[in-house]
Amino acid sequence: MLTVDNLVKSYGGARGRGRGGDAAEPAGGGRVFAVGGVSFEVQDGELFTLLGPSGCGKTTTLRSVAGLERPDGGTIALSQRVLFDAARGVNVPANRRELGMVFQSYAIWPHMTVAKNVSFPLDILPSSRRPSREEIGRRVRRMLEVTELGAYADRSATKLSGGQQQRLALARALVIQPEVMLLDEPLSNLDAKLRESMRFELKRLQRELGLTAIYVTHDQSEALVMSSRIAVMNAGRVEQIGTPREIYAGPATRFVAEFIGTSNFVRGVVASADGDEVRVDTADGRLLCRGAATRPDVGSEVLLSIRPEALSLATDPRPDAVNQWAGEVVGRAFLGDSVDHVVRVGSLEIRTRSNPAQSVEPGTRVHLTADPAKVTLVPAG
Repeated sequence: MLTVDNLVKSYGGARGRGRGGDAAEPAGGGRVFAVGGVSFEVQDGELFTLLGPSGCGKTTTLRSVAGLERPDGGTIALSQRVLFDAARGVNVPANRRELGMVFQSYAIWPHMTVAKNVSFPLDILPSSRRPSREEIGRRVRRMLEVTELGAYADRSATKLSGGQQQRLALARALVIQPEVMLLDEPLSNLDAKLRESMRFELKRLQRELGLTAIYVTHDQSEALVMSSRIAVMNAGRVEQIGTPREIYAGPATRFVAEFIGTSNFVRGVVASADGDEVRVDTADGRLLCRGAATRPDVGSEVLLSIRPEALSLATDPRPDAVNQWAGEVVGRAFLGDSVDHVVRVGSLEIRTRSNPAQSVEPGTRVHLTADPAKVTLVPAG
């Protein structure tokens, strides 16, 4: 559907400052690579998310796809139609790419009604491409219906709630029937409760309309809830692409493991590797990793990532358990739907997450066990 290959975008001198938060001027001057060789492919009907911290290049990548930034290198193609090719000098203007875009700011027209806001992109098309008044009316009614704004068609756009204004911005982008929707952190201006409900609303619209969309966010929960696949970005590059479950359960790098959720990291040396089972000697005992995606060399240094919820905490040892540690609770926190304990094991402090019914006082001696299938091997670098 949409293919981005080896996209590069850099800024230099004064141009490197203040460009959408995706570039920062280095102390010694020179060019800043906001995007440094990004490649991915978005399938038809997929909600593909670019996820990462501020300054990682995700917004610059999206703006390059939209035609609002001119990259220095790479190609962008949509359904066999080349939108950008640095080597061949192809750069289709933004208004001819036929993409819908929703920004952080709703950017709705305050002097127009809800219906006129939605029809505006069609009203300004050249006469040769503009649909008939009947077709424009039909499309507007359809978009107001799917975004549940039909009852507000004649209302001033500024008299809508925040969530309604966000849906209006979506309806306006959808009315042109774009091949791909581009969404740049569209929920970031909403309060926490409304943002959570709008995640499901957006996902419903995407599925109902069969939309293909690229979604930019720094919110990991948002990405996990909404995405078909996620590209985790860091420092202008893609660290890992996968489904939400693949990204969360099998992070490819330490950055991904730290950015998506919470992880405990244990450094060690590979003692043996047999098929997908890897035994690692750590300063506090041997750990077994089962289902390793790669088979590291014996004697090589590795990093083990263990999610807090993958650890079981008990006051009594389990004689038959593997990956068992003895330690002492040094802290706990009630989180409502769970309780986090911090357990000191030798030189480490391990964080666990359990049912709120389990709450162990600090100072208590406990035993931790980790399912080998939930211990993930990541590069030590």
